Amino acid sequence: MPIKFPHPLTTQTTEDVIFVGGELTVENLIQAYSLGIFPWPHQGYPLLWFCPEKRGVLNFEELHISRSLQKWIRKNEKSFEVRINYDFSAVIKNCRQQKRGGQKGSWINSAIEKSYTELSHLGGALSLECYQSNELVAGIYGVKSKKYFSCESMFFKIDNGSKFAFLKLVEFLRSDGHTWMDLQMITEVSGAFGGKYISKFEFLQKIS
Repeated sequence: MPIKFPHPLTTQTTEDVIFVGGELTVENLIQAYSLGIFPWPHQGYPLLWFCPEKRGVLNFEELHISRSLQKWIRKNEKSFEVRINYDFSAVIKNCRQQKRGGQKGSWINSAIEKSYTELSHLGGALSLECYQSNELVAGIYGVKSKKYFSCESMFFKIDNGSKFAFLKLVEFLRSDGHTWMDLQMITEVSGAFGGKYISKFEFLQKIS
């Protein structure tokens, strides 16, 4: 059943949760992201939908690349083959399996994997894959709404692989006319690239 989400600006939230329940259908995902809302499953709870008071974003004009990473890219870039939307299901599956420090398991459950893969078939989600010798070694995926791109998750099997994929995604989005992207929350990696928090009001103004 379609969810009738409350408008994020006129709804008071508890711990950034704006709606509880509903199903992870493609229709609900499209509606949610159009309003700046995203699902974040928590084990033992009904499905939770968020629109944080502080939203992580990256303005591409503020992108920062460390000297050491620039040096690594110059040395290794030619060994990669970068593809767009070649194997979305493999990317999200690897993101689900990626081990992350301080975390038990993954928020990417089977329902997330299924619904976002279906969304990708409709053009509403995008993946970028990095191959070396025809082996998928890094990737990143996110949701492509009408007015913005929301980065969801990435994985790597080699050092600096996810950072390389992230930068290639920025390069692709720039070529597609984007000037920024939604990060939802700032991680150590995205913060090093220049990601920052803005208010929910400012974020919703950007996507209005």
